[in-house]
Amino acid sequence: MPSATGTGFVYHPHYLLHDTGFGNQPFDEPEPHVEHPRRVSRIKELVDKAGLTPDLAGIEPYPADFTDIERAHDHDYVMHILREAVVVLGLGDAGGGTRVSRGSFEIAMLAAGGVMAATDAVLQGKVRNAYALVRPPGHHAIRNQGMGFCIFNNVAVAALHARARYGVAKIMVVDWDVHHGNGTQDILYHDPSVLTVSLHQDNLFPASYGLVEQVGEGRGEGYNVNIPLPAGSGDKAYLEAFERVVVPIAKAYGPDLLYIASGLDASRSDPLGRMLVSSEGYRAMCHLMKEVAEEFCDGRVVVAHEGGYSQSYAPYCGLAITEELLGRRGTIEDGTYRNILRLKPTYEVGLDAQAAIAAVVETQRRFWPTVR
Repeated sequence: MPSATGTGFVYHPHYLLHDTGFGNQPFDEPEPHVEHPRRVSRIKELVDKAGLTPDLAGIEPYPADFTDIERAHDHDYVMHILREAVVVLGLGDAGGGTRVSRGSFEIAMLAAGGVMAATDAVLQGKVRNAYALVRPPGHHAIRNQGMGFCIFNNVAVAALHARARYGVAKIMVVDWDVHHGNGTQDILYHDPSVLTVSLHQDNLFPASYGLVEQVGEGRGEGYNVNIPLPAGSGDKAYLEAFERVVVPIAKAYGPDLLYIASGLDASRSDPLGRMLVSSEGYRAMCHLMKEVAEEFCDGRVVVAHEGGYSQSYAPYCGLAITEELLGRRGTIEDGTYRNILRLKPTYEVGLDAQAAIAAVVETQRRFWPTVR
């Protein structure tokens, strides 16, 4: 595979057209649904204002086709989404409370295709790494059902595309969304060619997923790593988990391609999580993954946007990840940004987080002796 420089960026205004309506709260005056188009548009706006856009290589997304999607999802489920998004008037249901509306099928295909386009650009040597700012998110979608605002599993579809089209032998997915990447686990649980790692808030969503002892089955045993962390863990515990578990496993595995399922809902202020990761924490995690990629796969990293529901804070986390991929900081000088950079992250790993990481180490040591 050819070497490359530069960072690619996938974005399309059609991602804003997926309509999730209003929230489910039992109030007379409902609030907009948390999976709102502004989740992604505000990140794009911040990247533009930081002056980074001219240095990013724009990557045009294309819609995935049925063959692409059905590597990860059952045909009947794909047809169900097509019917719900075309035939049903108003809001349809992908399952698990995931809403679809007229046009959602095409937009979900474009989201999966956006991560595929980023994969193409990286593997064809057009860019070294890429950020796919797509919507709707994907990591909760299992083979036969949507879930958690996700319709198609964008990362799983792209990873299987990388294997089918380019023959990539060893793929690693690191998911730092606050919620467990249950869909990615479900789709790839028996597959040793894709190593999946999920760091998430313990016992949050969805129930019964993300347990330490869920390590994969059959030929995939040992290739699924769950790191459930207690609420409030913050930067220090996440970085400890990376240094003791994620990075040692990554180095033992030696991936040919690295995906990051980048949920920004582990950030401080998020309404759906309580993990308190700062924008600088996201920058540090991205830096560690870049180092792994530089050592083993010529820098090939594809970041796929997932959750993140604080419209005021999550965009700064997306900006930090984009800056780290690009290798330079932007030029935002407003007071809010300066205050955000001054916010103090956690400096200690709590006893409950220490115990959680130790449990992961104990479980994974039989598969990956390098964990510590």
